[in-house]
Amino acid sequence: METITKKDVTRRVALVLDQPVVNTEKLVDTVFVVLREILSEASPEVRIEIRDFGVFEVKKTKPKPKARNPKSGEIIFVEGRRKTHFKAGKLLRDVLRVPLKDLNV
Repeated sequence: METITKKDVTRRVALVLDQPVVNTEKLVDTVFVVLREILSEASPEVRIEIRDFGVFEVKKTKPKPKARNPKSGEIIFVEGRRKTHFKAGKLLRDVLRVPLKDLNV
């Protein structure tokens, strides 16, 4: 599996905008910082919708009063928490639905 880093994203943005990487580095970094801040400040839920890309959400999980520790078998209580969720937008979903055989992979 290929891993794309923030630096790779920055380079691609620089290429698309026909700008030096130095100019786009701060822009890309700021976008990620702001998204992270919005998601982490959610109290308790939030939804960031980016048209033609997807939706980032912070959702609450339910507490689990009868969870089991797999090592000891002891029954424990797990409190509710928050989790992140991403749902691809229509354009992205359509691109990802193309069968792999059509992509010559």
